[in-house]
Amino acid sequence: MDFGLVLQTDPPASSVVSLMRRAERNGFSHGWTFDSAVLWQEPFVIYSQILEHTERMTVGPMVTNPGTRTWEVTASTFATLNDMFGNRTVCGIGRGDSAMRVAGRPPNTLARLGEAMSVIRDLAEGREAVVGGTPLRIPWVKDGKLPVWMAAYGPKALALAGQRADGFILQLADPFLTEWMIRAVRTAAEEAGRDPDSLTICVAAPAYVGDDLAHAREQCRWFGGMVGNHVADLVSRYGEHSGLVPEALTEYIKAREGYDYSHHGRTGNPDTAFVPDEIVDRFCLLGPPQAHIEQLRALRELGVDQFALYAMHDAREATIDAYGEQVIPALNG
Repeated sequence: MDFGLVLQTDPPASSVVSLMRRAERNGFSHGWTFDSAVLWQEPFVIYSQILEHTERMTVGPMVTNPGTRTWEVTASTFATLNDMFGNRTVCGIGRGDSAMRVAGRPPNTLARLGEAMSVIRDLAEGREAVVGGTPLRIPWVKDGKLPVWMAAYGPKALALAGQRADGFILQLADPFLTEWMIRAVRTAAEEAGRDPDSLTICVAAPAYVGDDLAHAREQCRWFGGMVGNHVADLVSRYGEHSGLVPEALTEYIKAREGYDYSHHGRTGNPDTAFVPDEIVDRFCLLGPPQAHIEQLRALRELGVDQFALYAMHDAREATIDAYGEQVIPALNG
């Protein structure tokens, strides 16, 4: 199993780079960041420094979207990093939550997302693609490689990931929901004539190593609120009891009242009081190292290829080190 570290690009950028270097020393293979231009610093600028100061780490956004940058700019940026550092990027992409809503725009449609994934991949790998009716090719790209991993929750998005993406990003670590969603993605891939096992499955969730479970919950409760934004969209689209979305995912947002993106992804977010302890325990990895090892083994059995660890809490260094010393060796030893 691969391991990734997910951070927000809060200033100073040197701290982000330092934590990514620490993660690589501890056996992490991927460095991910949020991508929301108003809320945080520009991630692609910081990726160049992460790549310069690491040896093997692959970097990318978790996740970008097809609305805040033109597609040829996104492709060229990835291709430039790959040309400089040797194909060490991955494009995590979704419809756009914070990046779009903070700018006063709704998330992108799935049709637009599906088209963007193909265009960005083709351009970054040196092939011609049509952008807005105009055929384009980036002439200087040589031997470029850009896997595109799509984040999804709802049935139509899961189907699109199976049909078009190289990987699937699921932002929660509940084994029941993980199994349900992986099955949906793989079924869609098979129906599209693709090898379902060729898709990389990445589960992303907060992980907090420590014995004080109550404190760990409070440090990670924000995640239930972040996931709740996407779930609220699904409920509005499909209905609360449609059968198209598991009630294990939708039930907990009944008490949700609103969301302020100025606290997005942050410990102490006041808009996440509605998130019960049960959801925090199910969606996140909390407790001593052995608890993490057991849950990760269960996820691996379901077909998860990478666990990407959100580290927006007060024990970032300790958790990264605990993973390097105990968790990653137990999974990969």
